Amino acid sequence: MSRQALTAFMDHRRRRTRRPSRPFETLAENPAIRWGGACCDKMGGMAAKDGDGWAVCAHGHQHWGVYGAAGLLAVHHDGDGTPHLLMQKRAWWSHHGGTWGLPGGARDSHEDPVTAALREAGEEAALDSTGLRVQGVYVDDHGGWTFHTVIAEAAGFLPAAPANAESTELRWIPVPEVEDRQLHPGFAASWPQIRPALGPLVVVLDIANIVGARAEHGWWKDRAGAASRLIAEVSDLVRRGVQDVPAPIPRLDTWYSRVIAVVEGAARSVAAEPGVTVVPADGSGDDAIVRVVGERAPWEHVLVVTADRALRERVAALDAVSVGPRWLLSRLD
Repeated sequence: MSRQALTAFMDHRRRRTRRPSRPFETLAENPAIRWGGACCDKMGGMAAKDGDGWAVCAHGHQHWGVYGAAGLLAVHHDGDGTPHLLMQKRAWWSHHGGTWGLPGGARDSHEDPVTAALREAGEEAALDSTGLRVQGVYVDDHGGWTFHTVIAEAAGFLPAAPANAESTELRWIPVPEVEDRQLHPGFAASWPQIRPALGPLVVVLDIANIVGARAEHGWWKDRAGAASRLIAEVSDLVRRGVQDVPAPIPRLDTWYSRVIAVVEGAARSVAAEPGVTVVPADGSGDDAIVRVVGERAPWEHVLVVTADRALRERVAALDAVSVGPRWLLSRLD
């Protein structure tokens, strides 16, 4: 062992919240943990780092994270449309040291998976989350223990560097080169399911068609009001996320989609809501929807919600997937 390596190892061992040497199987590890104990400082009445500890899944495997774990998969598409992932090379002394994976670690009891993944990315990679938009979550369920991969679209090649002893390198890696690396076994197992979902989901709503299908009492007397109420409910759905999207859109446990609501006629004046962009049609609503679909980036997954058969055929020619209004309305009930 070189003097430099020995110094790094001893420095790690001297950390007050050092990681135990007991073996485990997990996708990610928290860089500032101790065996089974919560830190004494409090966050909203709950202990920070109370997720630090071992858990055993239904298969009898040990995993780090009493409440499960989460990691951040940040992706950015370059000018040619090639996706790049921000990946972490693990320190040599860590479990599966020298392999490439995602910044991540144990969830605390007060954290949802997205919060945990973003926190870990900040702690391990000094990553500024303001340049990210979360687009989906993939869950690897081991039975009694889960790892959540939080997929986030990055505004650019965001700066990242090892922020503690957990990593030796952070790098944006083109997706065609990912499998050339020595991957962390957990990430390697999930990668085939995650790779098709690197592009964001864009949901385009034919508002006039959906309002008609909803048949809300008196909607024909106040089309703008009916459209406005629908858009407000969709905004809440965007915040919660959607599941069970139709094939061939890739499967994620939750998609946090962009939503574009196309309105026409008397509803052209309705306002946008958080997470929902409103596009007023100058003429035909169908033509406006086709135009919106045609303007999407080639790596984006596009889902059009309409019952109009002719419109569904037109957007299918642009490689968009379509689904009837009931798919959306059933999620608003």
